[in-house]
Amino acid sequence: MPSTSVKRSYLSSVLTCRCPRCREGKLFTNSTQASIKKNLEMPVQCSVCGQPTEIEVGFYYGTGYVSYALTVALSVSTLVAWWVLIGFGLEDNRFIYWLISNAVLLLLLQPFLMRLSRSIWISWFVSYDPDWQEHEADTPERMDVKQAGNW
Repeated sequence: MPSTSVKRSYLSSVLTCRCPRCREGKLFTNSTQASIKKNLEMPVQCSVCGQPTEIEVGFYYGTGYVSYALTVALSVSTLVAWWVLIGFGLEDNRFIYWLISNAVLLLLLQPFLMRLSRSIWISWFVSYDPDWQEHEADTPERMDVKQAGNW
């Protein structure tokens, strides 16, 4: 059954939180929300290609590093933009105003940044397969339900 959807680029699939294998299925069950539990709910597998979203136990712990890198990059970007547009002075509190503005911005973007971190993280471990219809999705060894009772 050939796919009729538009082909997404890597960047587009990561930013829209799509499955890295088929770049069509949604990684999250709900839209972006302030509720952390509902915001990070993921299906067990991609609804389009069947790619498991949990590759091993604790797989998404590494997203903390990705999230940290994203927030540092965003903070440096806002610092440079503030410095160029408004500037900093020793005689006033403009630096404090930037700190407060940056903190508020990061708090408001946190639900999106957490999802983006997961999307980036899984895209590093699951390769894009343009012919995913012809190949079965790999079942991760540590998450294989069939082998769970055979310890």
